[in-house]
Amino acid sequence: MMTVSSGCEDRMKVANDNGKYVRYTPEQVEALERVYHECPKPSSMKRQQIIREFPILSNIEPQQIKVWFQNRRCRDKQKNEASRLHGVNRKLIEMNKLLMEENERLQKQVSHLVYENTFFRQQTQNNTTLATTDPSCESVIISGQHHLLTPQQPRDASPAGLLSIAEETVAEFISKATGTGTAVEWVPMPGMKPGPDSIGIVAISHGCTGVAVRACGLVSLEPKRVAEILKDRTSWFRDCRSVNVLNMISTANGGTIELLYMQLYAPTTLVPARDFWLLRYTSLLENGSLVICERSLNNTQNGPTMPPVQHFVRADMLPSGYLIRPCEGGGSIIHIVDHMVLEPWSVPEVLRPLYQSPMLLAQKTTMAALRHLRQISQEVSQPSVTGWGRMPAALRALSQRLSKGFNEAVNGFADDGWSLLESDDNDDVKLLVNSSPGKIMGGNLGYNNGCPSVSSSILCAKASVFLQDVPPAILLRFLREHRSQWADSSIDAYSATAIKTGPCSLPGARAGSFGGQVILPLAHTIEHEEFMEVIKLENMGYCRDDMTITGDIFLLQLCRGVDEHAVGTCAELIFAPMDASFSDNNPMLPSGFRIISLDSSMDATSPNHTLDLASALEVGTTGNKTYGDNAGHSESTKSVMTIAFQFAFEANLQDNVTTMARQYVHSIIASVQKVALVISPSHFGSKNCFLSPPSTPEAQILARWICNSYRFYLGVELQKCEGSHSILKSLWHHSDAVMCCSLKWILQALPVFTFANQSGLDMLETTLVELQDITLDKIFDDQRKKTLCFELLQIMQQGFVWIQGGICLSSMGRPVSYERAVAWKVLNEEETAHCICFMFISWSLI
Repeated sequence: MMTVSSGCEDRMKVANDNGKYVRYTPEQVEALERVYHECPKPSSMKRQQIIREFPILSNIEPQQIKVWFQNRRCRDKQKNEASRLHGVNRKLIEMNKLLMEENERLQKQVSHLVYENTFFRQQTQNNTTLATTDPSCESVIISGQHHLLTPQQPRDASPAGLLSIAEETVAEFISKATGTGTAVEWVPMPGMKPGPDSIGIVAISHGCTGVAVRACGLVSLEPKRVAEILKDRTSWFRDCRSVNVLNMISTANGGTIELLYMQLYAPTTLVPARDFWLLRYTSLLENGSLVICERSLNNTQNGPTMPPVQHFVRADMLPSGYLIRPCEGGGSIIHIVDHMVLEPWSVPEVLRPLYQSPMLLAQKTTMAALRHLRQISQEVSQPSVTGWGRMPAALRALSQRLSKGFNEAVNGFADDGWSLLESDDNDDVKLLVNSSPGKIMGGNLGYNNGCPSVSSSILCAKASVFLQDVPPAILLRFLREHRSQWADSSIDAYSATAIKTGPCSLPGARAGSFGGQVILPLAHTIEHEEFMEVIKLENMGYCRDDMTITGDIFLLQLCRGVDEHAVGTCAELIFAPMDASFSDNNPMLPSGFRIISLDSSMDATSPNHTLDLASALEVGTTGNKTYGDNAGHSESTKSVMTIAFQFAFEANLQDNVTTMARQYVHSIIASVQKVALVISPSHFGSKNCFLSPPSTPEAQILARWICNSYRFYLGVELQKCEGSHSILKSLWHHSDAVMCCSLKWILQALPVFTFANQSGLDMLETTLVELQDITLDKIFDDQRKKTLCFELLQIMQQGFVWIQGGICLSSMGRPVSYERAVAWKVLNEEETAHCICFMFISWSLI
């Protein structure tokens, strides 16, 4: 029995075997505390060593010291838990304040709408009566005219005029941030549930000029620090190419007016980039809140102006910005408003959702700011925590370089040295070359191995294609987890060796061999919306004129938008060959994919419509869960996929590299389109699975062989049905997971899956396309692997074997439990073994 005294007393009582208590002296407690900070959980040998090293503890038994350390750890645990609960309680209090403010705003909005409804109803009745009693009345009722825009007069851009514009901007911005104005009608963003661990409260615009997003959240950072982070837009806004401060004016009230020129990248190769000419006003309000607001200055006179820039479309920013309120006990409450007119007229109609979707603006801009603040807040509040799950500043910088490099490749700006190569107008793949790539690569072209590089040029092959009814997150996950389905190993080896060694020749058609992909995680952000990893391509072989490259190749990879339940998200897979040094001076040539949904149906939410937030988060039970909401949409959706691949090359090999790059991107497009057709919800019901079985004759014959062999060896029917088509359909929809393995194990000890029914594909979390990349040994744990060879031989000898229940793994590494399994030999028409069939009964993903 042991007890712990309350508080932080210097003396602690510990019961010995005789039921008596030991009272420690302050000197003994001090000695034990000193050891505890170095080793909080000492072993029995360590406890005996403590007694020898500290004579003052000689009268204490090792068992009593063990109990002291147990009590001390318990007290630390209680203290940490109390601190955590105190922090959660403080967040709940502040979040409750925000929710109360939002509730009060909504109540006022309801009252105003009820008043307007009553007024307009009365007006309509009066006008109807007037029109009935006076036929000569020529009055016309016109509704909605308060939304008409009047021509705007040029604004004075002198210092006094700029201050007037700034003060007007502050007033309009605060009305939007607090939700008290009428310029924007706000509706809650679907799928967002406020809480102590949520990103905050997010609302999107409905029926206003342009697109607008309003959000508020909590962070454990002081207002001044928050302001510094948010004003440095290029550090967190991935679509921001540059922000240049062209002029700065101090105001009499202690504020600052800045004139900014900002450029944003185009998200795809099919649209032009955007730029803004802005006024930014920073000031301190009387209540202690810090405000940073911005608006466009396109229609000004008597001051500096920014003329149109080639390849950019000038967009407008209506009053937007950040309201930062200090929290009691530390931290800040941040209100963010982003309200833009992105000129959707300048792009094809099918792509206009990119600039008309407030949900896309919320994900890419508004929520990105809150996520970045939360990430830095976590680093400040928990500086000693390391390991998987943290995104330290160094990795964030690499992530930023990957994103920026990919955006530069997609846009190909002339001022960065890119020039377009001539090609057939009907060719979707565009080729650009850069002969001075130092700026876009984020470093020089020298290498740590001391070998001077003559790869002085960069070639970029890029294309954009439309995909029909394909969830971006699911397609991205396939591209990430099954690289061999679309990548060419010789090109990977070529790119990596070109970066590391400089002089290079072109890969041959049979130069490389894909030995396998291993994903090594590095870190992820708080909400898992972004993570970084190292891709290890094993046993790569690549022959060059001057040397032979063998061994493993490493890629640094960034993944974003893998959650299929997130609305308005942009899915990205960006990677680049990496050097083990991770030096900032090493060149980085990012390549990859960006997939953006063009479905804007969720943006058309009516303010009077009750949002079913639970429906966006609902998942099925057991292992057969619905894979994303898109599977249930009655209307097909579109997405645009942008591909960009970069290659370093010697100047005299430009023609050969051009041919290779064009063919490679064409092959990738063909592979992705094939995969997209397979995983489209129009063909699939549950996760990556067909609604109906494949209708090939081979599948029908195999289904009959499976059922006949099951009846032959086990003496019962696998299912009751008539006709070969019915057998296949019944087997496909069988509730248990049925899957077939080849007989390659006889020679290679690596049975490969060749067929699985819908439940089997759900269990393995795969598709029929990628099923053949999975071997039987990969789904079993170590204990089952030891008996696998014996069980396979037993199946071949006696025809079947029962397997006890246990745990196996899906293709994504997730554990799957099953009650029991049976395996039997499948015989063909000649009664020879064709394959082995496994059936996992009552399985579920853990």
